Amino acid sequence: MVQIVTLIFQALIWLVSAYTVLIVIWALLSWLPGGYQSKFGQIVGRLVLPFLRYFDFISVGPIGLGPIAAIIVLSIVQNGLRYLALIVLTHMR
Repeated sequence: MVQIVTLIFQALIWLVSAYTVLIVIWALLSWLPGGYQSKFGQIVGRLVLPFLRYFDFISVGPIGLGPIAAIIVLSIVQNGLRYLALIVLTHMR
């Protein structure tokens, strides 16, 4: 049972990491002409834009800081999952 719970927490932590990488890729696509319009950019956009829209209000002039805020939130969620896994697995043993 402990192995299954460990696997679930590891998968969740990995998914949050992968989503963070997608947000970084989305931000870097803004440097490429037509990056958002490419097929790859459209796929990444479909995955990350619903979450990034929560952070659209964060900007300094024309520079949007939403991806940075989103990455900070995901980092907090990831650390929370690690801490929760530690608590749950400690009490299961």
